[in-house]
Order: sequence, then structure tokens, then C-alpha cells
Amino acid sequence: MTTPQTKSRARAVDLSAAKAVAWLSLTAFFALLVLYFVGIDQGATSVFGDNMYVHEFVHDARHLLGFPCH
Repeated sequence: MTTPQTKSRARAVDLSAAKAVAWLSLTAFFALLVLYFVGIDQGATSVFGDNMYVHEFVHDARHLLGFPCH
């Protein structure tokens, strides 16, 4: 005996302009933050002091993306 199958409907995606602006703004902020840490933060001229921890952490990504660092 087979059981009756119910068809489930996919829920609609909320595409409101306010939500889209919020997501795009947040994404752009994080993208610029990552770009700063990978491409601009040099350790000696760092906003976060003169330590080299951030620079060394993203060192290989810096070379992979073509940013010069030494």
C-alpha cells in the first residue's frame, strides 16, 4: 500500500530593497576589511601597532594575489 504524497512548495525568497541594501553593505564592508588586511596592512605602518602578526598571517595570500610586501 502506498502512502499519499503531499507536494511541498518552495518558500518565496524575500527580495525587499532594504534587506538587499543591508546585505550588500555588510558584504562590501567585510570585503574592504579583508582587502585592507591582505593588501595594505604592512606591519610597520599598521593601524594596530607595530607587530607583524597580521602581516605574517596573510603573507602567502598577499603573494598569491600579487601584492608586493618585501
